[in-house]
Amino acid sequence: MSATSHTAAGLAERFGLGVHGRPDVRIEGVGTLASAGPGQLAFLANPKYRGQLAATRAGLVVMRAADADGFEGNALVARDPYSAFARIAALFAPRPERPAGIHPSAAIDPSAEVSPDAHVGPFVSVGARSRIEAGAAVGPGCVIGEDCVVGAGSELVARVTLVTRVRLGERVRIHPGAVLGADGFGLAMDEGRWLNVPQLGGVQVGSDCEIGANTCIDRGAIEDTVLGDDVRLDNQIQIGHNVHVGAHTAMAGCVAVAGSARIGRYCLIGGGAGIVGHIEVCDRVVVTAMSLVTASIREPGEYSSGTPLMDNRSWRKNAARFKQLDALARRVPRAES
Repeated sequence: MSATSHTAAGLAERFGLGVHGRPDVRIEGVGTLASAGPGQLAFLANPKYRGQLAATRAGLVVMRAADADGFEGNALVARDPYSAFARIAALFAPRPERPAGIHPSAAIDPSAEVSPDAHVGPFVSVGARSRIEAGAAVGPGCVIGEDCVVGAGSELVARVTLVTRVRLGERVRIHPGAVLGADGFGLAMDEGRWLNVPQLGGVQVGSDCEIGANTCIDRGAIEDTVLGDDVRLDNQIQIGHNVHVGAHTAMAGCVAVAGSARIGRYCLIGGGAGIVGHIEVCDRVVVTAMSLVTASIREPGEYSSGTPLMDNRSWRKNAARFKQLDALARRVPRAES
């Protein structure tokens, strides 16, 4: 038997779910409807996969009450099967050992503060006046510059860089290669040459945020770049200086947000989307993948830009017609009069 195993009844009590079928069935892992075996948990959230339910070998399936009617197997009944599955699956996610203490190879500035129960891994560097709070874990190869705070229970997985004046809230998780607090892209043209504008602000990250691999968040020019609580950023995202991202907003990979943009709460930004600087996006906006936001959005809703994929021959014809749209629009009122 696996070191981690749970009964249907135990999971139902722990997560406030209903039980359909045998309450004593025991699971030791998770899988999909198509691949799970008798000792595994699967879930049905998307009606698209309902056809796989009759043939599933999963020992336990998380589903809605309507799907459980007539189901001959064992189920946990949830209002939102996907979120319930996520909570249960976390019980089976292996956690690396993070013993308290500082690895002998770490370099800690004498003015830095490290909580006795924090973990500081090999080849970590911690700069002057920085602080690592209780229960935090700083993985191998991380660099924490001057005047930074790693909040309680936060985790820097590996090779994360906090350049300067970066303050993380509690339970923040940052994946390898991410860079927070680098210079914002501030330039002034002076007599035909670029002049760097000093970036004197910092970065504030709220509690319960997650930042993906190789994502970059620039520090502010004067005030801080700010992420609210529970913001989730995917891999390879660029957040420019002085950007504000509201709580509970999520962005998929390769999104780029230019300086001083303000994005509201509970927004969803699709992969590869771009948001220009100095505009505002209100709460509860969905921007679909590869869209470009060039003006403020003041009403909640779903927004898209660009054209869908088509064969190249059709694209060339339509591209030629795009150039004629302005002239056509000018002729239409005259034709109607």
